[in-house]
Amino acid sequence: MNLKTNKINSANVIASGTIALKDLENKIVKIATKLSKTLKIDGFRKGKVPLALVRSRYQDNIKQDAQREAVQDMLQAALKELNIAAQQVIGDPIITKFNENAENIDVEIKISLIPEINLDNIEQCIPEVKLPKITQKDIDARAEDIAKREAPLINAAKTKKLENGDSAVFDFEGFIDNKAFEGGKAENFELVIGSGQFIPGFEDSMLGMKAGEEKDIKVTFPENYQAKHLAGKEAVFKIKLHAIKVRDKVELNDDLAKKFMPQNPEATLKDFMAEVEKQLQFEAKTKLYNEELKEKLVENFLKNILFDLPDLIVEQEMDLLFRNSLGTLSAEELKAIQESVEKAKEKRESFRDDAQKSVRVTFIVDSLAKQKGIVVQDNEVFQTLYYEAMMMGQNPEEVIEYYKNNNLFPAIKMAMIEDRVLHHLLDSKIDSEKKSDSKSEATQKPKKTTKKKEVE
Repeated sequence: MNLKTNKINSANVIASGTIALKDLENKIVKIATKLSKTLKIDGFRKGKVPLALVRSRYQDNIKQDAQREAVQDMLQAALKELNIAAQQVIGDPIITKFNENAENIDVEIKISLIPEINLDNIEQCIPEVKLPKITQKDIDARAEDIAKREAPLINAAKTKKLENGDSAVFDFEGFIDNKAFEGGKAENFELVIGSGQFIPGFEDSMLGMKAGEEKDIKVTFPENYQAKHLAGKEAVFKIKLHAIKVRDKVELNDDLAKKFMPQNPEATLKDFMAEVEKQLQFEAKTKLYNEELKEKLVENFLKNILFDLPDLIVEQEMDLLFRNSLGTLSAEELKAIQESVEKAKEKRESFRDDAQKSVRVTFIVDSLAKQKGIVVQDNEVFQTLYYEAMMMGQNPEEVIEYYKNNNLFPAIKMAMIEDRVLHHLLDSKIDSEKKSDSKSEATQKPKKTTKKKEVE
């Protein structure tokens, strides 16, 4: 075997060489001999099948096995020559050349390696974190909102006009072309106005009504309405409003605190307000992280943490992005790609930059996760998918089964790890700034004060 290795960079290697046909023949004989000892063919005892018959009947499979073994030998020899451990190889090596001639087979193998990543300057990538200030006004407003949601509904005065947030109790019946339609009638139906539960225009048209009032409402069903026979149709709903209900006032006190903090039987209003403040701080921090800082952090990764990317992984990511894009193309664009190999290649190539960025960020996050000991367990992925499915009104079991069947769990887990890593880095920035501020205050010398002499 004439072997040549070319280490293109720290993440990519090309190994080339020749496999002598006589060496391949030796492998073929060895594989056929081993096979003959286990085969059962009519007319021959087990292990007594002639070698020539085995080679004749299974020649294609035996030759392929011998070629794979020879290529694997070349791969192992290349790794040994370059002093590369097998666990450093990422993805499956690609055979980019396999040409058989009279005496040899010319082979070229492309190998990708786990990149070497230097995280020494990771602190420079973390943007400044300035958390929004939570005011007492914010805390009071949230506490009152929580209390209001738990307050019992009471009938409003007869003179009250219906407003957003009020609960309306009413009868309705819908008509299309002066004919009542199925499912368009209800009595004593209760609806929170402004909740968006009914089709657009319905709830807005009820605003200003008083208890006992009747009204005809004209609306148009959306074009994508789930009931096909109603989609896009104009309708008239006859409304009779029986009552308007509003939330009773609830006093903010220790009793309310105990209700909302059952884990603390001694809870006071002060404890409750402290919990509200913590929740507001958490929400503000999460919003800041997700809408602004995480994107800045990733941009800084791409700008400051540079390393060689394994080509095979980039190509795989390009394939994924290309396949995902097909579902978003117009019929004309999709047809053009299906009919032209060149246009398909051009479209796929357009994702190279995005693929490189995605792969770079994935490797950085993976390295940071290992460095910081951040992991996501499989049961956490299940719980996340289950919760999200329930929030979207989907069947959790069906959603989880879909993700299993389409091998999407690794991607979900990686997304969760990425989220935790980025949050960890941003949190660490806050902690370091707090420590720095505390240290600065502690080292400041107290100002000297001088007393004026009293004049006797």
